[in-house]
Amino acid sequence: MNILSLLLAVSAFSATPAPEAVTYGFSTASMDTKADPCSDFYQYACGGWLEHNQIPADQSRWSRFQELGERNKLTLRGILEARMADSAGRDAVDQKIGDYYASCMDEGAIEGKGTGPLKEDLTLIDSLTRDGLPALLARLSSSGVGAGLSFGVAPDYRDARTNIGHADQGGLGLPDRDYYFKTDEKSVRLRQDYQAHVAKMFELLGEQGKAAAGSSDVVMDFEIALASASQDKVARREPKNLDHKMTRAELSALAPGFDWEKYFAALGAPAFENVNAASPAFLTELAEMAAKESIGRWKTYLRWHLVHSRAALLSKAFVDEDFAFYGKTLTGAQELKPRWKRCVEFADAQLGEALGRRYVEQTFGEEGKKRTLEMVHGLEKALDSDIAGLQWMSAVTKKEAKTKLDAITNKIGFPDAWRDYSSLSIVRGDAAGNAARADAFETKRQLAKIGKPVDPKEWLMSPPTVNAYYDPQMNNINFPAGILQPPFYDNQMDDAVNYGGIGAVIGHELTHGFDDEGRQFAANGDLKDWWTKEDGEAF
Repeated sequence: MNILSLLLAVSAFSATPAPEAVTYGFSTASMDTKADPCSDFYQYACGGWLEHNQIPADQSRWSRFQELGERNKLTLRGILEARMADSAGRDAVDQKIGDYYASCMDEGAIEGKGTGPLKEDLTLIDSLTRDGLPALLARLSSSGVGAGLSFGVAPDYRDARTNIGHADQGGLGLPDRDYYFKTDEKSVRLRQDYQAHVAKMFELLGEQGKAAAGSSDVVMDFEIALASASQDKVARREPKNLDHKMTRAELSALAPGFDWEKYFAALGAPAFENVNAASPAFLTELAEMAAKESIGRWKTYLRWHLVHSRAALLSKAFVDEDFAFYGKTLTGAQELKPRWKRCVEFADAQLGEALGRRYVEQTFGEEGKKRTLEMVHGLEKALDSDIAGLQWMSAVTKKEAKTKLDAITNKIGFPDAWRDYSSLSIVRGDAAGNAARADAFETKRQLAKIGKPVDPKEWLMSPPTVNAYYDPQMNNINFPAGILQPPFYDNQMDDAVNYGGIGAVIGHELTHGFDDEGRQFAANGDLKDWWTKEDGEAF
């Protein structure tokens, strides 16, 4: 569970003064000392920062998280631009990140290719047969196209030491299944805007107005059917609702009409016996649609998800239309981010540990790692004391809670071993191809984990990320180097200030081990209640 939901009041504790005297760490200028802290502590602590900060036009929200994120992007931009030149001195890591970024920034080459990067997949979609649907869904999924279902790899809920494949719901163009069913005026209008956007994307692919509108209707019908069988967000917060381990034969019986063997073979999955059907009703519905929906309608749905997934690295018309809905309409951002920001974000998302390696070398020292770990230990000791003093928790549960707390692993800054990208081909001048190959590389890397022991040292965020998370199955807390910067953490400040910044983040992540999701996992990460029935009712 990540930290982005932490209150702005915490992040604004060490805040920025007016622009004419900008600092990045703690400053009393961010406070509003005229406010009464006893009646409005938020205004007292954050009023100065709020007065001097507006949401930038290319952002949908603004807090100290986004502010630091923008600063980190500038650092990453410098790293990437310094490695764009095709010089003999570049090593393999620098070649990949430099050529990826250079290709992304080459607007002329991207414009010149038009819809060329889609041609091969569009041809395969046009020639689709019903028997070929599972293999095509697998192919598209492996290169980052989120059509139909999703298939990923994660620890087994019943044995957190082993990885297992998880077949799950997916295939929606809107952020969540509830977007398809809310009846308030804003939601109805949003769906209309979505359908108009889908139609415009089909027009950019060459369909005429009426035909494009008809294709948009097909997409909406398809996605409503998938959404209706999907679990909502509340249900998915209960881990037991996602735990449906079964054999491959049992999966075929659960969702007949879809050739799972063809799907797994085309995906490139290794041999395995068991799989977790995370959302059984969805998989049953998907299989029924695979058997009964017309292939023509499937083709329309797949064309949409292909262009949607690739739009950000296509020509300007696609980029602008993609932003018009997913940026402006959906999130409220008023302007498209400058190209360099988008390319930095893409590089971080797809080559995160290669780029992150250079980021860590430039920004993060051993002193910061050592001091942060000392703070973590101090907060764990304080939480231990709090648990011991709880009046409502039974002695049995306190013992289990202490066992779990003592078993939490702390990961600070960056991985112990860097990811090997040597098998990933980055071709200068092929931005869309690089992105698709990077997605395929990651899919292959993930699939190789099936049936293998979980690596407790692996990170789920790149080092420059301004965030943190608790992993309930791994029972660990993770703090990337990207958030261990001012204002959250500052090597130049004393512990009191750092406890008020990153200390709040550390405490936030620790408590996830004992909240409505974390409390269901034992110290070893297996899905097992560690509290007594009476204690559970007290939550």
